[in-house]
Order: sequence, then C-alpha cells, then structure tokens
Amino acid sequence: MEVMMGLSRRTVVRAIGGTGLALVGAGGLFAVTRTPERALAPWAAIEDPPPADVRLDAFRHAILAPNPHNRQPWLIKLVGVDEALIFCDLERRLPETDPFDRQILIGFGCFLELARIAAAERGFKMDISAFPDGLPAERLDRRPIARLRFVANPSTTADPLFGYIPVRRSSKQPFDTTRPVEDRILASLVSLSSSAARIATTADAALVETLRTVTWDAWMIELNTARTWQETVDLMRIGRSEIEANPDGVSIGGPILEAMALAGQFSREQSARPGTAAHNGSISRYRPIMATGMAYAWITTEGNARTDQLAVGQTFVRMNLDAARKGLGFHPISQALQEFKEMEPAYRKITGALGARPGQRVQMLARLGYGSLPGRTPRWPLRSKILGA
Repeated sequence: MEVMMGLSRRTVVRAIGGTGLALVGAGGLFAVTRTPERALAPWAAIEDPPPADVRLDAFRHAILAPNPHNRQPWLIKLVGVDEALIFCDLERRLPETDPFDRQILIGFGCFLELARIAAAERGFKMDISAFPDGLPAERLDRRPIARLRFVANPSTTADPLFGYIPVRRSSKQPFDTTRPVEDRILASLVSLSSSAARIATTADAALVETLRTVTWDAWMIELNTARTWQETVDLMRIGRSEIEANPDGVSIGGPILEAMALAGQFSREQSARPGTAAHNGSISRYRPIMATGMAYAWITTEGNARTDQLAVGQTFVRMNLDAARKGLGFHPISQALQEFKEMEPAYRKITGALGARPGQRVQMLARLGYGSLPGRTPRWPLRSKILGA
C-alpha cells in the first residue's frame, strides 16, 4: 500500500527543515504514521462469518482482485435470488494508458475468477455468461460485462487457491537477487494455462536481462509522456485522510512521505513536474524494483477478443494466487504492452523478445522473485459497489 518513492530520512530532514521536524515532533508523528484501517477493512471482512447470500460472499472476495491502477471499476446489480449482472463504472477507466479498456477488462476477469473460487468454497457453481447484451466495440460501454448465476451443486469441489486470496499481493518491491526462482515453480505456473490464455515463463539469464531493460524503458516512457504520467499523478492518494476518503488509485503513505506532504514538500503537482524531488523520487524508487526481476511470466492469446481478455484475467489471478501459495513475489509490469502511441517501440521489442507470432497478443507480463510480503492495498467496501444498495 505504501509508496516510499526512494527517499531517505536524511533527504526528508533536509527537505522539510526544522519547521517540519517540529511538526512531527509536536504530535504530527501520530498523524503521519496511522494506518488507513477503514480503507483496508474489506481485507479483514472476508474473515467475518459468511453472509447467507452466497453472491455477497463471492463478491466480498472478488473486490480484492488485482486491477490496473486499483481503479476497482466493477458495479454489481443483484438480480432475483441467484443472479447478478456485472457492469463497468465508465468513470473508472484509464483512457491514456489503456485507451481500448483492455487492461480494465483483464481486471474484470480477475474479479470474476475470485468470485467463482469463493462460490465454489460454499458448494456453488458460478455460471458466467460474458457480454449477455452484446460485445462492446473499441471502448467498454454501459452494457453488462457478465451475467452470473449461482447454482448449488454438491459435486462442486473447493478450489485449493481459495485460502490464498487474503495473502495475494502485487509485489512492488526489489527482489532478492541471491535467490533464483526454481524451474519447478515456473513449471507449476505454466500448468495454470487455459485453452484461451497460455502462460510462458523464463529464468534464462540473457532473456531476464533483456526483459529488465525493456520493462524499465517502458516504465520511463510512461513517466516521461506527460499525459500518461498525469493519469497516474491524478490518482495519487497521499496520506491516511486521502486514502480513506478515496480508497483506490495509487496509495502513498508512510511516515516519511506523509511528513513531507504535511510540510508542503510533496504533492501531486510536484510529482508531475520533471526535475522535482518528488518526480525524481518516483524514478529512484522504481529503478531497483525493475532491475531485480529474477524470472518472468507472461500470458499470450491467439487473438485479442474481449472474451480473450476476460480469460486472461481469470488465468492471471490464478497465477498470482499460486505464487502466493509458494511464497513467490509476483508483480505485474505491463507498461510495454500498453496501446498508446509512444509505447509502440517498446511493444515491438517486448513481443519480439517473448517470441509472439503474428496475430498473437501478449496480454500480461509479471516479474517474479523473492522478497518480504508487501502491505495490502485499499479497497472500497462491497456495499459501495452494489447498485441500489
């Protein structure tokens, strides 16, 4: 949940000066070190006794799904006693970095798969009818993404990945470069491929080095393209108050940055402006992250249909859960796969490096390695996502 931006305490002391330190020392420390408990409450809620309505049980797990920029674009309409319609909140898309809503739709696939896994734990089969009112064109629209039906089925077996939903993370941190990722673990990830979404992995030293370079270059393209970086900056939530008011987007917390924000030394405006400490801090934080991928996994589809994108999300979150089961850090880094114009050279490089054939689409890429378990990311409560609740 925290974004520390690579700034040391010494840097902060110099930046905020005596006034800022006095603020911290005079009681500000309490203000800048508090955890945004309300924003993290949906993670704890899955430990509560399950609701009688299996749909609500499934969806309280589904809202913990990974999704681009943590936009949480899902809206849920309960229908009758055993169905639900899933819609996209069109205000929660990413038009600059995801101009065709491909990544947003992959996030919906993750959401649907977590709902399916949670329903199976209760002995229910969740039938998914994708795009029941027709497929969208270039952008998603107000028609439903999916119609779901929950059917009690004694033959439904529990999914072994269910217990790892609470510990699934996106590991935005440097990995231990002394610990390789074992071939058997990579093979286990590949075994999660579906007919629509094929997983491949590598720990080959030469290819790993190439992917480190290309993914870093792609990250810098996104940062140095004003409109795409502004999209990220606009979604920054700085400090506990902002995070709890809007528990989505890019959460920035922790004592150092919150102290800087209180002292006026860190803001969205400064983060957007090249050459500032805040802007440079983004680079210095992410450089060691992107340079320490120890292995990589990616998902390829034969085409790029909307149904393919949903299938990618379902497969992707299963990989993420399986990595959590094995104690493996898992970090989606798909900047090079984005469709905005400035990213085209990186896209050609990454697809060439990964051996994609003409007509195939590399949909997702993740760096793998070992590190500490990162914190949880904020979530809106389930009730805020149910239409008419």
